Amino acid sequence: MSTVEIKLSRSNRIYRPSEPLQGKIVIKSSSSIFHYGIHLTVNGSANLQVRGGSAGVVESLYGVIKPIKILKKSQEIRTSGRIGSGTTEYLVTVDIMRGYLHKSLSATVEFIVETDKADLLERPVSPEMVVFYITQDTQRHPLLPELKSGGFKVTGKMSTQCSLLDPITGELTVEASSVPIHSIDIHLLRMESILLGEKIISETSLIQTTQVADGDVCRNMTLPIYVILPRLLTCPTVLAGPFSVEFKVSVVISFRSELSKLHKKSDPTTPRLWLAMETLPLELSVCTRRQQFIV
Repeated sequence: MSTVEIKLSRSNRIYRPSEPLQGKIVIKSSSSIFHYGIHLTVNGSANLQVRGGSAGVVESLYGVIKPIKILKKSQEIRTSGRIGSGTTEYLVTVDIMRGYLHKSLSATVEFIVETDKADLLERPVSPEMVVFYITQDTQRHPLLPELKSGGFKVTGKMSTQCSLLDPITGELTVEASSVPIHSIDIHLLRMESILLGEKIISETSLIQTTQVADGDVCRNMTLPIYVILPRLLTCPTVLAGPFSVEFKVSVVISFRSELSKLHKKSDPTTPRLWLAMETLPLELSVCTRRQQFIV
């Protein structure tokens, strides 16, 4: 009986790009065996995985997307020869080719490539926050007649590029409104897209709502915006060809209306007669990056 095992030099299997991957190949055999070569192969790929619970439109199609190859390298450790009985160690998926009549020996182990913040390229960060304004003329959906005729104006600014560890910050001011305000909320949206043939299929999910104001706020008073990102539901913005994960932040103003009381369970991201909104793209970055590979 023969076995082969890969033992890396670090128990946590974490290496950095500037460091060599070190370890050893351990072969145990009860008798001498002949082989046609010992090869070490490193494979790295990105795989789409379905989260728990009911699958959405995009997730239901994940099965047709092939893994995206990041890295594949192979190196010959030993040419053909013979391995003596007992335990043999080679310093380094390892494959030992034994010919047509014998099953090849192989072993697989995962390792992680981790990049420190200091090693990452500095991402461009906008020196100023994005300025926005919301009026009856900026809305593309129908509004209540009293909103359309009386008008309203909300101005503000908000950061649209930030780290996963930092909050979204900004401020807004209600300058005028002919109808009392019921609530002002910040919606965090995640857009997942995949390329299926020649079509791009996208799905948008509301992952967090943060209330900025409750009730009819004073006019011309500056309200702070401070949104802490949900770490388990966010990730760095990803644009990877066959798939992408992007984020948006939406300022939603809900006005007092008897009609809104009849639709308490309506989707908050769907435009309604009593809602006004402004949506901005949000780019998220990460301070420490990990990549997981299989050797």
